[in-house]
Amino acid sequence: MKFVLGQMKKLFIFDWDGTLIDSADKIVGAMLAAISELELESRTDAEARNIIGLGLPEAVQHLYPELSEAGQQAMRAAYARHFVAADQVPCALFPGALETLAELRDAGCLLAIATGKNRRGLTRVLGGLGLLDFFDATRCADETRSKPHPQMLHELLAGFGLPAVSAVMVGDTEYDMAMARNAGMDRIAVNYGAHAVERLLSYEPALVLERLSQLVDWRAGGFEPAP
Repeated sequence: MKFVLGQMKKLFIFDWDGTLIDSADKIVGAMLAAISELELESRTDAEARNIIGLGLPEAVQHLYPELSEAGQQAMRAAYARHFVAADQVPCALFPGALETLAELRDAGCLLAIATGKNRRGLTRVLGGLGLLDFFDATRCADETRSKPHPQMLHELLAGFGLPAVSAVMVGDTEYDMAMARNAGMDRIAVNYGAHAVERLLSYEPALVLERLSQLVDWRAGGFEPAP
């Protein structure tokens, strides 16, 4: 069966961490380092990986719901310090990511980011990669509501004057899939990110990508999923 749904899509909205950029291990490392610094009850790698995609306040709340507001602020500050220090050596985009984005843009598609990062963090990493002016729009968790609430997708659609049917969300976590479903938007999962693909399938993605370059074929109607 060939998917032709992609031919109708004008706007491609991408998650950032774990979808376009290979940053999951760095996020987990920074979170565990912050936990150790503050001498909090330990969390596993899997527990830290599970919060990737949420806004930082929501991530800390998820890991430590019992912490006071002051404790949560201290945790957020410690995580930010550890992540920025680790990110002095920038993460790399996933193979084929930049080429795929360029091909979609050259084909007349609009490109956007919907991320759990804050605005300062996204600006820093896009600047480091020379991509500050590459995307048509970006939304961050500290200027809207965190995933899986659909507000950031609603805001992106409103900014472009497009209905949900004209857009698709591409992501690697349950939060991406749930956000898109909550917005009435089609969704595409990637199988190499923070959450196991089995968790994403319950959200009925239009397809699951093994590599981002498959998006180009999908949009042209020529992508055939494995039997």
